[in-house]
Amino acid sequence: MDGRHGALSPLYIGLQAPWMDMTDTKGNQFSISDLAQEFDLTTRAIRFYEDMGLLQPQRAGPAGRSRVYSARDRTRLKLTLRAKRLGLSLTEAREIIDMYDSPRDTGPQLNKFLAVLAAHRVALEEQMADLVANLDEVKTHEKEARALLSKAEKRAANG
Repeated sequence: MDGRHGALSPLYIGLQAPWMDMTDTKGNQFSISDLAQEFDLTTRAIRFYEDMGLLQPQRAGPAGRSRVYSARDRTRLKLTLRAKRLGLSLTEAREIIDMYDSPRDTGPQLNKFLAVLAAHRVALEEQMADLVANLDEVKTHEKEARALLSKAEKRAANG
């Protein structure tokens, strides 16, 4: 942690603080295929994340046709995928990740993160309530179907 920032968001647990250099000591660079293989993504998905402003590779080769991703891009991709697993939209993920890139206090970033998580929790709780209601309905129909089947079997046995 450096002096400009408070605690890390849970999104960043286990990762190098993103406002730091984000380049490894070897200066590794990654191709789109390297990242696709490492994170089990399609190259199309990675280009989509680039279009959404989550990744900013440099261009190399003839006419800049090859993408060269930095350690920072790799970290941002890892954070993006973690945010997706938490159920955040890509826009929400970008806003939160971008806040770490700026030299601001983490208070606003953490407040934003908490607000996004609270909204997501409410949505999940509503989905859970819908699922419970749906399961209850399925159980009721199963019970009714078993009762009807039992009656039909008794009639067939007596008939």
